[in-house]
Amino acid sequence: MKKEKENSKIIILKKAFKSAFPYTIPIFAGFWFLGMTYGIYMNVSGFSFWYPMLMSLTIFAGSVEFVTVNMLLGAFNPLQALAMTLMINARHLFYGISMLDKYRGLGWKKFYLIFGMCDESFSINYTADIPKGVDRGWFMFFVTLLNHLYWFIGATMGGIFGSLVRFNTQGLDFVMIAMFVVIFMEQWMKEKEHASAVLGVVLSLLCLIAFGAENFMIPAMLAIFVALTFMRKRLEERNEGE
Repeated sequence: MKKEKENSKIIILKKAFKSAFPYTIPIFAGFWFLGMTYGIYMNVSGFSFWYPMLMSLTIFAGSVEFVTVNMLLGAFNPLQALAMTLMINARHLFYGISMLDKYRGLGWKKFYLIFGMCDESFSINYTADIPKGVDRGWFMFFVTLLNHLYWFIGATMGGIFGSLVRFNTQGLDFVMIAMFVVIFMEQWMKEKEHASAVLGVVLSLLCLIAFGAENFMIPAMLAIFVALTFMRKRLEERNEGE
């Protein structure tokens, strides 16, 4: 009886893994490339491969991990680090609310699913048409785990590769700027109404002039948050009208 239960569980796990893996293939290439870039960037900044390896395993938030490089090189400021992390990953609050029903009743797997939720895992787990006979909890678990592993392996390989191979890395730190520009442009093309994007750019420029390049980030994010809060109703009405 015990052996039958074990065999049955193995079959359930295999089905879930085989169903989840194809969904993560497109993420594989992107995470490996960007993860390796992050690992090399960490090495160029003076950190051993242990740093990107452990950070990709425990933080698992690509944009925050890139920003963390400058935080580690700068003065110790935990409040700034907390505020920056909350601002950058604030969208995950809405992701979490959207997944409340899907994560209900999944036991211990729910804790890892919450920790490992990234944009890509959320997109797959929220929209995927899970085949009949495949366990929903294990499907979402393997999607999250595979994406996590892709990023972890890429970052670790980048850290090791950067320490073994010597090449001109001047300008590599621009990858973080490029990443945020791509995210901004992608959102711009998806949205018909650009008021919030324009507002963000204008307020950021004003804070840059007022506070300087080293101190403008948090005031800019707070200003954007306050402005969008007050303009929320107007923006929603405009979107409904269109």
